[in-house]
Amino acid sequence: MAEKFMQMALTPAVQRAEDRYFGRHHVVEDAPEIDALTPEETTFIASRDSFYMGTVTETGWPYIQHRGGPPGFVKVVGPNLIGFADFKGNRQLLSTGNLDAFDRVAIFMMDYPHRERLKMLGHARVLDARENSELADQLSPEGMRSKVERLFLIKVVSFDWNCPQYITPRFTATEVEAVTAPLKARIAELEGQLAARQT
Repeated sequence: MAEKFMQMALTPAVQRAEDRYFGRHHVVEDAPEIDALTPEETTFIASRDSFYMGTVTETGWPYIQHRGGPPGFVKVVGPNLIGFADFKGNRQLLSTGNLDAFDRVAIFMMDYPHRERLKMLGHARVLDARENSELADQLSPEGMRSKVERLFLIKVVSFDWNCPQYITPRFTATEVEAVTAPLKARIAELEGQLAARQT
């Protein structure tokens, strides 16, 4: 468990809730200024094809958005700095507007097949891709540069890994196809042999 994340999350209200339900509360002392990303987090981040991002509106409401792209579309571009390209979408710009007013962000990344999840808290800024062409080139997935309108950079302050207890394994169509392709090939081979014997 990363100490900084828990120090940030265990607010007085959370500690009061722990006291009420468990008779005691967690205390984190001497947490570092940031939880430094390790190769484990870097590898996990670089292999994701989607994640959930939470921001807060100017009126104090939380807003959650799903972001997706090809595996590796989120890139670790510096120590505790991640970035991704923002593609053309519904043109509402809710997360972009929220971050302009309040730069705090929560990131929730899932690996459903392996039942792993990584939570991150940080400060985000949004850049215009037209004014930052080199960075846009760096963050754009292959073949998608023309669809990029904005760039998100997030300074990760803290992170935490959750237990897998209630994560239901889920698989993408591509993952299912990779597992079932040999079985389908073997079935086709056996059907061919059976058909040959019947003629």
